[in-house]
Amino acid sequence: MNRAAGTGHRKKRPGAPLNEHPGQGRPDTGGEAIFAWEGNVENCTAGLDWASETHAICIVDGRGTVCESFTIAHDANGLSDLLRRLRRYSELRVAIERPDGLLVDTLVDGGVRVVPIHPNKLKAARERYTTSGAKSDPGDAYVLADLLRTDGHRFRDLAPLSEATKALRALVRSRDDMVKAKVALTNQLAAQLAAFWPGAAEIFHQLDSDIALAFLTRYPTPEAAAHLAEARLRAFLRRNAYCGRRPASELLARLRAAPSGLAGALESEARGECVKALVRALGVLLPQIRELEGAIAVALDEHPDGALVKSFPRAGEVNAAQLLAEIGDVRERYVSDDVLAMEAGVVPVTRRSGKSKSVGFRWACNKRLRRALTGWADNSRRASPWAEILYRRARERGADHPHATRILARAWLRVLWRCWQDRALYDPAQHLGTTHSAA
Repeated sequence: MNRAAGTGHRKKRPGAPLNEHPGQGRPDTGGEAIFAWEGNVENCTAGLDWASETHAICIVDGRGTVCESFTIAHDANGLSDLLRRLRRYSELRVAIERPDGLLVDTLVDGGVRVVPIHPNKLKAARERYTTSGAKSDPGDAYVLADLLRTDGHRFRDLAPLSEATKALRALVRSRDDMVKAKVALTNQLAAQLAAFWPGAAEIFHQLDSDIALAFLTRYPTPEAAAHLAEARLRAFLRRNAYCGRRPASELLARLRAAPSGLAGALESEARGECVKALVRALGVLLPQIRELEGAIAVALDEHPDGALVKSFPRAGEVNAAQLLAEIGDVRERYVSDDVLAMEAGVVPVTRRSGKSKSVGFRWACNKRLRRALTGWADNSRRASPWAEILYRRARERGADHPHATRILARAWLRVLWRCWQDRALYDPAQHLGTTHSAA
């Protein structure tokens, strides 16, 4: 069939009307002409918008004029080319949205002054250059570079961590990620059992314990445990070195007292296969977590500040390593305990405007540090009367448990920061709060 001239190929998608095309600004900037080109090479600053495969870089001079704008690949040749091009500028500072990673380490090792800038600051600064909401990687690199040019006195250069701290942080964060995966698998296992065999989740105290996983390996379905008697359960517990204090009769009563599942034979068999798969996954993951915890204990003992953090009440080893890994060993980074408290997210955010005032939760913070700090503060109440008094007073004022724990964490942080700055172990006798509470 002949088609009328000018109708185009039938498989070709129609283009948008001309009035819907983006504005023709600088290439790859979303149509926003925010660049001014051809600057000089003195008093320059750079912005780097990183990604997984390519990075956008923009270099501006002291007047905000673009000297260079380019992209490089995230490979060996690309990073080498980046260092070569950046070294043509003397005393160049490079703004980037992250404080760590291979890219940052490469820049620091190459002698480049790196300035980490929080993504929220970039988001707020972006509106200075465009009102349409347009966004692109080269455009963000330009905003970072120009923000560093105009407000560079507000940002500190990145001070690299020691090798001991980097090693400890890698171990701690990997262990935390594995624990998160363990919790997810355990929750999936509990959901499966709740659907067709609730008693198997109630027989032992912890579903991810070795004895509970061994029980589910041997008895993955209600049908497999239909003829389980007290003598057979007692033999199973002895064979798997059960160290609990509950006799076999009580455990069996828990199993029988739980509601019976209503799943049919086919569904029960299918869910049993799911249970066995989750048990095998947990069986692989749990020993790896224990191995990492052993490596963390060794790395903490070898760290120069390890004994300092471990000297605090109920800091333990894993929790102390979490604190040290996130705080680091660069004393100049936290010029006061207030700065560290804001980084840890244990102080609220206050907003004032005219006669109005609001105090809210601090969302922008190092969440790993907050979890480590609040977890330690909560545990410290069992060993420190001073901590227990502060927590109890906060609860009496109406604070709930998480809020009271953050209040206690803020109080502990003053002591921890002072000991960390002075490189001194915690001494309860010199702790004024402990002295006053004992008086």
